Parts: sequence; structure tokens; C-alpha cells
Amino acid sequence: MNLKTKRLVLREWNPEDLQPLARINNDPRVARYVAKLADRRVLAAWIAGQREHFNKHGYGLWALELSGAAKLIGFCGLVKVPYQAHFTPAVDIEWRLASAHWGRGYATEAASAALAFGFGHLRLNEIVANAAVANLDSRRVMERLGMTHNPTDDFDHPLMAGDDPLQRQVLYRIKAENWGKLKASSTG
Repeated sequence: MNLKTKRLVLREWNPEDLQPLARINNDPRVARYVAKLADRRVLAAWIAGQREHFNKHGYGLWALELSGAAKLIGFCGLVKVPYQAHFTPAVDIEWRLASAHWGRGYATEAASAALAFGFGHLRLNEIVANAAVANLDSRRVMERLGMTHNPTDDFDHPLMAGDDPLQRQVLYRIKAENWGKLKASSTG
């Protein structure tokens, strides 16, 4: 299932996405706050994993492109959190954009579509998001989406080594009823 917004298409992955995804992940500005996914074999397995997640759960991370451009600019979507933490089991919203497309509201627009899908189509009760403490850009997107942060929810990411500067993560949450109120107030 693909999603469309005013300016974006959230679509299924295809083999042509491998090279542009590698470029995005190799950009030092992008890689600063995220796990590195630059090796082509690792990326190919990651894309296959996204397809598998869609097949198994009916949702996942969509490839993201500008409407009418048919060019990968990143990804956005929903995934089951694959590790144990105080807030799991949970569904996480994630996004990553090529740095050339930052500052235009694309992450918020794509994430809003993914949240609408999660709460409307999937009938989820809550969606979470996490980011490295220092990743202020992603934290601002979470806040624009209406997600809330409680510092007592912050955690050490169990899949990152203790000396990794990205290990400490902030957790943001949004409940379905709060999303519904936000949507109602923005349209009314």
C-alpha cells in the first residue's frame, strides 16, 4: 500500500533504490545521528527486511520520493520495535531524508501521513519515536507531530555499545486520541 501527500509519495521499495539509499546513508550530515547502513549488501538486506515487515505486519518503512519526481529522497514509516525496552512492545515511527531535502517540511509531512495510517487504518493505540539526545532536528519534527517527551522515558539503546555517543535516546509518544484531537483542531 502506497501513501500520497500533497508533495510526497510513500511507496514500496524497488531495486533501483539501493544506490540512492547508499548515498543518503553515506552523507556525513545524515549519518551523524543514525546507525550506519552504507555497505551495499547490508542495505540490500535492509530493503528486503522492509518488504518482509510489510508482508508480515501490513506496514513498514516506505521509500520516500517527491510527487512526480520518481527519485528516492529518503524513507518514512512505522516498524515494530525490534528490541526489548521499558516501552516495548511498541510501534515506532521513523524517517530519514537526504540532507538536500532538509528544512522543507518533508519529514513532518511524510510522518503525518504515516501516523494517520497507523491510527486510522491500523487502529494503533500509541506510536513512539526515539532519537539520539543531540538530534534536535528529529526532536523538533516529533514535537511538530504532537508527540510528547517525558525525560523519565529516555533510555540507553540496547543495540548500541556503551561507548557509542548515540546510545542515549529520547523517547516521544503520541496516543491515538491525542492525534485525533490534533487533526480535528488543525482542520476546524
